[in-house]
Amino acid sequence: MNRRSILVSAALISGLFLAGPAGAADVSIIVQSTTSTKNSGLYDHLLPQFTEETGITVHVVAVGTGQAIRNARNCDGDVLLVHAKPAEEKFVADGFGTKRTDLMYNDFVLVGPPSDPAGIAGAADAADALARIAQSGALFASRGDDSGTHKKEKALWTAAGIDPSDASGQWYRETGSGMGATLNTGIGMGAYVMTDRATWIAFKNKADFTILVEGDDALFNQYGVIPVNPTACASVKADASRTFVDWLLSERGQRAIGAYRLDGQQLFFPNANPAPQG
Repeated sequence: MNRRSILVSAALISGLFLAGPAGAADVSIIVQSTTSTKNSGLYDHLLPQFTEETGITVHVVAVGTGQAIRNARNCDGDVLLVHAKPAEEKFVADGFGTKRTDLMYNDFVLVGPPSDPAGIAGAADAADALARIAQSGALFASRGDDSGTHKKEKALWTAAGIDPSDASGQWYRETGSGMGATLNTGIGMGAYVMTDRATWIAFKNKADFTILVEGDDALFNQYGVIPVNPTACASVKADASRTFVDWLLSERGQRAIGAYRLDGQQLFFPNANPAPQG
């Protein structure tokens, strides 16, 4: 069994497999993606529409952005859909992707307990809020997994002039887990957590935690989509992957992304040029 077969089997076993209606399995592709797009339910909304229109089934492997990029570099996917633009651009520059295109955006938020021991509620500057957390020694739960969320968090700590790894295992707790698991851990220990808004909206175990910091431009969260380069990876299903990417970037796909809501709230905001890539 080759690496792609093993990967699809693992996705099926772990429950990370999403497929369209029965009978649309003649052609299939693998999308290496983030946990936030899966945990939010976005793929459950999009993929049946895509499969109905094209007959192409999409298998989603949802991991942190860093792992998704590594998987795609190993030729274990046809499309990369993540949210760490510098790493995405390097993926293309290194020859593993054909072209990166903005797809959609939302934002990150800082959530925490009602006691708010660091006094960050309503802070307009996310880096300043993190500095207050560090100064107070209040618990902070980090994904610590090289995901897009973790990369953004590290950039904000740098902006705050703080290296939280110096406090690893003390007030700074790294879970090495996905967003949902990190939220569960953080809420269980009464720690602050940085999360993408879509995952937070969909998260069912909020307890009494609320969003304390939001709206800073530094919390902007851009997603990009990249077809894996068939020159670098001979196993890539180039035509089917191009069909999927073009559909996401089309007016039809962009409308479908914008139409996805939970509890009346829009989770992702399409911002691609609604024309197929050249």
